[in-house]
Amino acid sequence: MNYRFLTALALTPALIAAAPGDLGLVQTHLQAVQSMTANFTQTDRTGKVLTGVLTLKKPGKIRFQYEKGVPILIVGDGKALWFLDYSVGQKQRWPIGNSPLGVLLNPTRDISQIARVIPGGDPRIISVEANDPKHPEYGRITLIFARTASAPGGLMLQGWVALDAQNNRTSIRLGNQRFNAPVSDSTFRFNDPQRKSAAR
Repeated sequence: MNYRFLTALALTPALIAAAPGDLGLVQTHLQAVQSMTANFTQTDRTGKVLTGVLTLKKPGKIRFQYEKGVPILIVGDGKALWFLDYSVGQKQRWPIGNSPLGVLLNPTRDISQIARVIPGGDPRIISVEANDPKHPEYGRITLIFARTASAPGGLMLQGWVALDAQNNRTSIRLGNQRFNAPVSDSTFRFNDPQRKSAAR
């Protein structure tokens, strides 16, 4: 699947127009996915690559568990998205709805209000860009799907590219996606790095 992902990332000039129903297909897929686990590869604006395991449970819960030795954790606990850095004992909080990832985490949201399909060069791929024009400070996300008959709604989420308000780019590529298996809420609990820092 990697070549498909890279094709979509290139966002080449429009060779194939988006089908009128493609955004509806994406909405159907998002509503059909109640949970997901996947391996992920993250590449930041400097080219640094990290790997780990992604766990998602709707509404509002997500966890990026990075590879061993990386002192960072990103968790959405249903109310907020937390960025935790255990190396310096810091945490940052964002409301889930303000994060571009909110598109993946809110099963009732009508994405047609904030998203559009980007025409591309491969009919097997659907790329959807989402951002809130009223709040550019929230950034934008481009979700990349492959048409896969066996996946929920006939689509497989391959990954995404996120741009923050400062135009810093982070890409996520997914593999070994598994959908709608039971996921415990305890998966989205975390240790407060500030408590550890204060205890030193």
